[in-house]
Amino acid sequence: MIETTIEKDKALLIGVVYGSQTVTEVEENLDELTLLANTAGADVVGRIVQKRSQIHAALYVGKGKMEEIVSTVEMLKVNLVIFDDELSPAQTKNLQKMLDHAQVIDRSSLILDIFVRHASSKESKTQVELAQLQYLLPRLTRAWTHLERQRGATSTRGGMGETQIEVDRRLIRNRISTLKIDLEKIEKQRNTRRKNREDMFKVALVGYTNAGKSSLMNLLSGADVLVEDKLFATLDTTVRKITVLEQEILLSDTVGFIHKLPHHLVASFKSTLQEVRHADLILKIIDLSSPQYERHLETVNEVLMDIGVAENETLTVFNKIDLVTDHQIFRSAQRGSEKSVLISVSQQINIKQLEVAISEFRSSDFVETTLKLDHSQQKFLASLRLIAEVLDITYEADHLMVKIRVRKDALDQITKQGALKGGH
Repeated sequence: MIETTIEKDKALLIGVVYGSQTVTEVEENLDELTLLANTAGADVVGRIVQKRSQIHAALYVGKGKMEEIVSTVEMLKVNLVIFDDELSPAQTKNLQKMLDHAQVIDRSSLILDIFVRHASSKESKTQVELAQLQYLLPRLTRAWTHLERQRGATSTRGGMGETQIEVDRRLIRNRISTLKIDLEKIEKQRNTRRKNREDMFKVALVGYTNAGKSSLMNLLSGADVLVEDKLFATLDTTVRKITVLEQEILLSDTVGFIHKLPHHLVASFKSTLQEVRHADLILKIIDLSSPQYERHLETVNEVLMDIGVAENETLTVFNKIDLVTDHQIFRSAQRGSEKSVLISVSQQINIKQLEVAISEFRSSDFVETTLKLDHSQQKFLASLRLIAEVLDITYEADHLMVKIRVRKDALDQITKQGALKGGH
């Protein structure tokens, strides 16, 4: 696995306004890219933006703007140039030739570097390595540009450089296959653990990175989840059993989202994001103090759609309200979200209101019913206690009436299995 070392580098950011994008949107992207660069240890010393009808196929920017970039790199002694969009292998190769003394990377490469630094568990390390190798594979030729002189004049395959590239490609493909197998095993283990807690109401925290998910997790559960004022401070999913208004639920915190999150990462973190897919309620945590909070909410919704959970029950939780001074923002935020709660985790404002909202969602997911069972169904009654709350048992001469509180889907499953003799 190749890591991009960017500590203490002077970075120059490059963006292009094209298509339906506006200058404001691209500037916001570069603001975010600055945070990413800072998280990775780089010092951003400047940014260059160009308006174009479309991305330049060979250089990302136009030739004239490229000359300005080369001049700026020399003047500011920049040794890292970060492009806001994912570069093609050809673009990377061309740009690296022109920016000989500076390293060229794109947004995806930068995010991957941050993930490499922050991965701590076996699962997150495996997921990040898979995403990195999938990103690296089509770009492998740039690592062997020093061998290009060994190719034949007709550029046919067979030279030592081409042979080494093919060997490396095969090794990387083999490693990718191994990592996918490892992730399948990890996912099976996750599924087994998930089945053991199917009867519990599950709540998943999702949101833009650094929105306060881990802080809320700590507040509600007492868990010691890493909290830092950095993007992607933690990558591992944390699941805790908590009690909300005397009701037990499972609360999970997942990896944060970000604008233009590399698709390799979304695919690689499939097993981690399964916790979101299986949640009964998704809390979308949004930093209301951010000027881009509406855009952050759009990004969260896009990622949820990408992983196939857009139709799940959701509650938007606007955090950091203690940092908001314009009350019009409160009204605007709540108008735009049908189900929402305004809170501050740091100041513990409206936390009880959030707990009530979670409890109401949970209650709507459960039903109370009475089952009519034979006395011979004691074994079934014992298994029933594992998936339902037994409220009352009335023993009659030839049967017993069992009043339970159970999740709707669990009751449907019991009925389909034909395990009940009758009830009302």
